[in-house]
Amino acid sequence: MALPLIVLGAGIAAAYASNQISKHNDRKNGIVGAFPGESKFTVEPQTGGIVCCDVYEMFEHSGIWVDGNVIELQGTGLIRGISPSRFTHDRSGNTIYVACDCNNTPLTDNTLMQRAVSKLYEYRDYHVVKNNCNRFVAECLSGTDQGITTFTELNHFLSDHFGQPIYWLPAAV
Repeated sequence: MALPLIVLGAGIAAAYASNQISKHNDRKNGIVGAFPGESKFTVEPQTGGIVCCDVYEMFEHSGIWVDGNVIELQGTGLIRGISPSRFTHDRSGNTIYVACDCNNTPLTDNTLMQRAVSKLYEYRDYHVVKNNCNRFVAECLSGTDQGITTFTELNHFLSDHFGQPIYWLPAAV
């Protein structure tokens, strides 16, 4: 009985350690300037911006800000527009973070917003690892499937796309 709990604990510890190493490398390599939760400076989200929230401080759920709402790929596979409070509902925190530049200006893209809106109410074959919210955001930004699944990969893609480090700042909502 104790062995499965030990294995589960070891797996969680390994995932946490890997996440910390990845964060350190991304900061050192100029990919991310501030991760979610590291800054107290708040910003107003802008239409066409990328947002995220914590999921039990282990994962991030991402979406696209459009006219005061968030377009997300839900776990059921439905692409939907929801309120900011619904975006954070049943997750570990109430804070939405906005992808910004080093001057605390939200990074936006009108094409990203248009692609996200055009996909509203579509269904996808959702998979928590292979076809998730990060992949959806990257696809809306690029117009093609980037094969991105992790938040780390999304940060790399965003940094390359915008040509600068990403600063995840709390939204003033």
